[in-house]
Amino acid sequence: MANTYTLDELLIITAAREIKDYDRVILGVGLPTTAGAMAKALHAKHATLMMESGIIDFQPLVPPNHIADAHACRGFSYATDLFSAFTMTYRGFVDVCFLGVGQIDKFGNLNTTVIGDYYKPTLRLPGSGGAADFISYARRTVLTMRGGEFVEKLDYFTSPGYLGGGDQRDETGLFPEGSGPSMLLTTKGVFRFHQETKELYLEKLHPGVSVDQVKKDVPWDLLVSPDLSETDPPTEEEIDFIRQFAPTEAVGRKLMYELGIANALKKAEARSKP
Repeated sequence: MANTYTLDELLIITAAREIKDYDRVILGVGLPTTAGAMAKALHAKHATLMMESGIIDFQPLVPPNHIADAHACRGFSYATDLFSAFTMTYRGFVDVCFLGVGQIDKFGNLNTTVIGDYYKPTLRLPGSGGAADFISYARRTVLTMRGGEFVEKLDYFTSPGYLGGGDQRDETGLFPEGSGPSMLLTTKGVFRFHQETKELYLEKLHPGVSVDQVKKDVPWDLLVSPDLSETDPPTEEEIDFIRQFAPTEAVGRKLMYELGIANALKKAEARSKP
């Protein structure tokens, strides 16, 4: 029986399991780097971990403070620059990237720019940064949402998921063919995208969460997998790794902007009530 674990640990471990051996992975600061470090140590020893800044094939030592924190590495194969890191993505050399979510619609399109009216926003978000580039050209994208929201229509279209669904993404010429978001990880469950329609569906529930609790957050009739199951629990080895690598749960402070989204949405809802 594995040790008792926290929700943060479950999210990190679930994300880490999306990284396969020999994957080439672009990692952002926070949850992605901790997930990448765990995957590299435990089940994807040949994965190539890359920072957005251009630090390539690094060996994680501690959680980094920023995207060019070479002091957080035991070592790395080589260092280039941000431009070259993006160019690798455009040329199809990146298998997996991780992105945080402010708003998401049923086809995985993202808003990380602004909540509310663009000129009179409820909340300003970090913007695109590399998000639009990475989700456009990485072979698959793992999405994480802590304090964001599901919406019928994005307040601002920052990054393309599957556009209007079906084959629309591939028809635009985005490279490589068949790319796009592969999973959405939230505090309540794991979501995937239907192979043909590309519509979001619920695949797994975190322990103690019901389908009704998930559906109340989604403004459309959410699809639920006929094989719905509970999120696989962490192993003792996985929990031990996180507690040694990131004992202070450093990922939490890197996701504070997402928690800020949740607070802003509550305030906006309160103002809209008569």
